[in-house]
Amino acid sequence: MCLTSASADTSRLTLARLKYGGGGDWYNDPSIIPNLLDFISRHTNIAVDDQEARVAPSDPQLYAYPILFVTGHGQISFSDKDVLHLRKYLLNGGFLYADDDYGMDPSFRTSMKQVFPEKEWMEVPFSHPIFSILYSFPSGLPKIHEHDGGAPKGLALFDAGRLMVFYSINTNISDGWADPHVHGDPEEVRTLALKMGANIVVYALTQ
Repeated sequence: MCLTSASADTSRLTLARLKYGGGGDWYNDPSIIPNLLDFISRHTNIAVDDQEARVAPSDPQLYAYPILFVTGHGQISFSDKDVLHLRKYLLNGGFLYADDDYGMDPSFRTSMKQVFPEKEWMEVPFSHPIFSILYSFPSGLPKIHEHDGGAPKGLALFDAGRLMVFYSINTNISDGWADPHVHGDPEEVRTLALKMGANIVVYALTQ
């Protein structure tokens, strides 16, 4: 990572939830990131904060966070300033994980096309290290929620071979990080979601 911030505490990993316009609920399921951070703390040697940060693309503090997370239902929109800052952040070593929470897909793809008009989404092969760096997922992303049915997909935007945006659709991995009562997922499903989330974080930190 080549991201720096004079005020950032680099001793602990803080995951930042990306705020956006358009009316979509970028803030949904507040337990998901704390639960993922707790899982990472218990199963790796990565020192983590116990709460998420929240940052807009045009916020100067954006560069303090090596990993951004975005989810929600419904519309996403970025201002022209947001587009410029997010593009710079990602091209300079930042990483964005996006998880479609059923409904954000069309507007997210449109918004990311504004950020990278020259790039196309590529499906990530099951052999990619993001599926095996910590826990093995030989068939790719686990299926957490049905939504529209069918197989989950992991898509990516690359820059000179570096995976800088990872996008999970038709699975809703992050719902599996929520407190058990929120979605009623069985423990084995939640564990799969947390393991895949840990893979994503570890891969983002080590590539």
